Amino acid sequence: MNYETIIGLEIHAELSTKSKAFCSCKNEFGGEVNTNCCPSCLGYPGALPVMNKKVVEYAVKAGLALNCEISLYSKTDRKNYFYPDLPKAYQVSQYDIPLCKDGRVEIQVNDEIKPIGITRIHIEEDAGKLIHGTTGEDYSLVDFNRSGVPLIEIVSEPDMRSPEEARLYLEKLKGILEYLEISDCKMQEGSLRCDANISLRPVGQKEFGIKTEIKNMNSMKALQKALEYEVERHNKVLSEGGTIVQETRRWDEAKGITISMRAKEQAHDYRYFPEPDLVPIILEEKWIEEIRKTLPELPDEKKRRFMEEYGIPDYDASVLTLTKELSSFFEACAKNHKNPKAISNWVMGEVLRIMKEKELELKDLKINPESLRKLVDLVDGGVLSNTGAKQVFDEMFRSGKEPEILVDELGLRQISDEDVIVELVKKVLDENKKSVEDYKNGKSNALGFLVGQCMKASKGKGNPQLINKILKDLMRI
Repeated sequence: MNYETIIGLEIHAELSTKSKAFCSCKNEFGGEVNTNCCPSCLGYPGALPVMNKKVVEYAVKAGLALNCEISLYSKTDRKNYFYPDLPKAYQVSQYDIPLCKDGRVEIQVNDEIKPIGITRIHIEEDAGKLIHGTTGEDYSLVDFNRSGVPLIEIVSEPDMRSPEEARLYLEKLKGILEYLEISDCKMQEGSLRCDANISLRPVGQKEFGIKTEIKNMNSMKALQKALEYEVERHNKVLSEGGTIVQETRRWDEAKGITISMRAKEQAHDYRYFPEPDLVPIILEEKWIEEIRKTLPELPDEKKRRFMEEYGIPDYDASVLTLTKELSSFFEACAKNHKNPKAISNWVMGEVLRIMKEKELELKDLKINPESLRKLVDLVDGGVLSNTGAKQVFDEMFRSGKEPEILVDELGLRQISDEDVIVELVKKVLDENKKSVEDYKNGKSNALGFLVGQCMKASKGKGNPQLINKILKDLMRI
């Protein structure tokens, strides 16, 4: 039997407010343990919460960017459950009346645009962080600095039909939140986390199958791999006549498998009830419109503009607008440049390559937009070959020196003097009469061989376009 994969994501994004959700404690990553906490976020009896207005503003901003309906009236609720890092034994969240609902975001799957529905976006607070002892040490420590940090939870509709679509959706959502500057979205630091719900059903069946939840994946790669594993696991169980158990599992990166954690809770297990210590959230249309006016140019808008303004293809524009940082770098390079497509090629090729290899962010590179512009100009002007330019680029990364200095330091200045090239080509033709005859007899690959011989004779410094032209001129039948 053939099965269809059904996936929905729950994405938690920590908001980049200066203080926590319901108290004035500092909201920052990496502080000394248990220093950014107070009686309120530690859950002391009698310590009352106060809603941070900036948290509501950021959540509304996310809702508007994701095409949601904004609730003029919403409230907070207590979600009751006990974990050692949740000192109140409940979490302040939103249950039946979320702040934002009925949104959507579009992803590009191959050549098609696919809308993914967003069920809701609601505000909640984060729990603390457990630090477990190493192997053989039977203890856990808890850091409450993260307790009370503001989150938005973005819950999708079950509209994704493959692990790849889920990754594309998470990438798109991450990019939008970064453009809005409401979350730094650093998955390695836990400020963006993803839970996935996955089930399989026979093709053609309307009812969903029994789902599995995979908790707290902290990278795009982990999300896609965990879902691919679950597709195989579900398929195997169902094909063998077994039954899927509704449960929560975690992804073990080292083993490449998911591991069962617990039976999946239902909403009634959390015993939701309205938070009595916080007043309802009542918004005015005027305030919402003021927030709407602050929305920046978002990825889809920027992609369309890049294609129109710089004449780059759809694929390039999609890659270059994936993150705000990358789009800003490209635009700083390409603005008023005569060859934006070449800039696009270098950013997507060498810049992204070096970032991936060295695990760096753009701000960590010694190569700035103006230096990359100069490098492209050297190639376009015939001063550097593409091969030589890549050597210069790597040295720019290491030393931070300007490309025009490195061209001479590395001895890579291209020979573009036509008289010099003519003499070089004549010598190669005299030494390779058989290849000349082959070319004249219609064997086009002979030209490639002769170009290679000329490049070898020039020690790689000959201008290949000029060599190609002169070869054809001198061998004209």
